[in-house]
Amino acid sequence: MDMNRPETTLFLMQSLDGKISTGEVDERDQELDFPKIKGIKEGNYQYYDLLFKTDRDALISGKVLAKIGVNSNETPDNHKDVNMIIIDRKPHLTDKGLNYILNSFNSIYIVTNNKNHPAFELPNKIDLKIIFYQNEIIIEDLFAKLKQDYQIEKLSIQSGGTFNSMFLRKKLIDHISLVIAPCLIGGKDTPTSIDGISPQTNDDLYNIKALTLKKCEVLKHSYIHLYYDLINETIIEVD
Repeated sequence: MDMNRPETTLFLMQSLDGKISTGEVDERDQELDFPKIKGIKEGNYQYYDLLFKTDRDALISGKVLAKIGVNSNETPDNHKDVNMIIIDRKPHLTDKGLNYILNSFNSIYIVTNNKNHPAFELPNKIDLKIIFYQNEIIIEDLFAKLKQDYQIEKLSIQSGGTFNSMFLRKKLIDHISLVIAPCLIGGKDTPTSIDGISPQTNDDLYNIKALTLKKCEVLKHSYIHLYYDLINETIIEVD
């Protein structure tokens, strides 16, 4: 593990066939749809029980937060023991969504390269920090800043398949905490745990990471919790 960045755990829930959403379009989402489906909704709460037992600092994308409805939520959640690091380039978050998050969590870090992000318009608040990149957001630099400038030692990653793929290829994931929901979703364009460009060449094999299983727990209602250490240095053996 790189000691110049936080120790990271990728935390996610997926279907048995590896899908992290209930469909391709933004209107489909596990958080919105799983509570509606008999056989899935009964054990869905266990994911959230585990989620808020992970690291105090969590990284997520603004796109994911917007998709689950933070821009329209009225009543804040009580997660004042958690700090949120939010990568939001477009931006996906509105001023209403930002205020909801600020009222729900201990503090938030907005990571953006958009000079018009609504976070810049909010009154100065001690619980809001903006990490601004003039050009592209350099993920390796961001992770180093989180540890060196903000003393974040451990980080839970709760992002989507595209970000997960980038983190994986850049060797920024140390552990995986995975909840498997008892369902099959399907659809070739439905987001998966690790999306991005598919491996094609022999060199791409170095982007495939082996895992060491550390924990396997059968939860209630046919849910399963798996915990892995990730082996970031891929070794290709040639006969």
